[in-house]
Amino acid sequence: MTEISSDLSDHPISINALKVVRRLIESGFQAFLVGGCVRDLLLDATPKDFDVATDAHPEDVRDIFRNSRLVGRRFRIAHVRFGREIIEVATFRAANDAADNDSQVSDGGMLLSDNNYGTFREDAERRDFTINALYYDPEHKIIHDEVGGLTDLENRQIRLIGDPESRFREDPVRMLRAVRFKAKLGFSVAPETEKPMRRLGFLLQDVPAARLFEEVLKLTMTGYGERALEHLREYDLFGWLFPQSNRDPDHHQTFELIRLALASTDTRIQEDKPVTPAFIFAALLWHPFTNERQRLIDEGATVSDASFEAANNVIAQQLLFTSIPRRFSGPMRDIWFLQYRLPNRAGKKAETLMAHKRFRAAYDFLILREESGERLDNLGKWWTEYQEANNDQRQTMTTAAPKSKTRKRNRRKRRRPDSQ
Repeated sequence: MTEISSDLSDHPISINALKVVRRLIESGFQAFLVGGCVRDLLLDATPKDFDVATDAHPEDVRDIFRNSRLVGRRFRIAHVRFGREIIEVATFRAANDAADNDSQVSDGGMLLSDNNYGTFREDAERRDFTINALYYDPEHKIIHDEVGGLTDLENRQIRLIGDPESRFREDPVRMLRAVRFKAKLGFSVAPETEKPMRRLGFLLQDVPAARLFEEVLKLTMTGYGERALEHLREYDLFGWLFPQSNRDPDHHQTFELIRLALASTDTRIQEDKPVTPAFIFAALLWHPFTNERQRLIDEGATVSDASFEAANNVIAQQLLFTSIPRRFSGPMRDIWFLQYRLPNRAGKKAETLMAHKRFRAAYDFLILREESGERLDNLGKWWTEYQEANNDQRQTMTTAAPKSKTRKRNRRKRRRPDSQ
């Protein structure tokens, strides 16, 4: 074990996290700040949240803190709530033992239950990456390092603890976490850790879709999504999350749109502007949607029916891999469908479209489509100028705007005899 004196009291440590540690110690238990918060403090970054590791069992934590509740089945922990801040408290875990009744493992080696409680040393050795296995004792101002995390932090390297293939099989999401830390921290991945990643992506198929959705949000909605996309492709993991997009024939344009959407979201996060997963998923699945829509039209469906059915089909396929809550899939559909209404801007249609609650998202999406290489006859420029114009200028623009031909095409389609 490596122990170094380190006074982090002048760093942005949550007062509530310190309260949790102190009360656990006063109750006769060991307690430490652990994981990403310690890593970020040592990197002079502000942690997003604070985790505590202790030898107190979850039920003990619940008894000590009235403002806590137990969560999780695969990994039972306590959440101690202070207003809007949640301090996550986890009991020391022992290494997985398939022979133990409290430990459940799938045929592929994935850990289904991880509630074997152990010692401080065992807990350090069963964590995922060395840089996330640093423990800080704020009472004595000491950092405990059992696995060489301080050295890897100094060398800016991401290294799995233990045998990489076994650890990835135990929890395939660790591959996505490696990608996330590489994108977030700008670290390299240790050669022995990254070696199995390119051939074990298929293990992600065994991870619940809801958990993968949460991991996708962490990859794309925290300010470094563009780099995360690059690394997902680098390790051949993107296709196991979004297979429809990965096999799109127009490969370059598909990924360029996704890259631009992620870059735009990264910028908005840096500027503290609102972002939504609906916009990211709209970009991730746009080309599969348009391909499916065109296929249905070619088979004889009306434009309207093709749009609705294509959206249903594409979303249903994606739900086999990552969940998409309805609060996001609904706005995503709106963004898609508005792309086919934006060309219809003659008369009062432009003002009607601008009043739509998803107009701004649809307009931003339109601009990204043009930037990605889609030829849309300067439609984005028209809408940009329209929004900046005064009322008289807008009237002139809408009078000169081309009228939609879609309605006529649909009428002709409906009048065709059924003999075909």
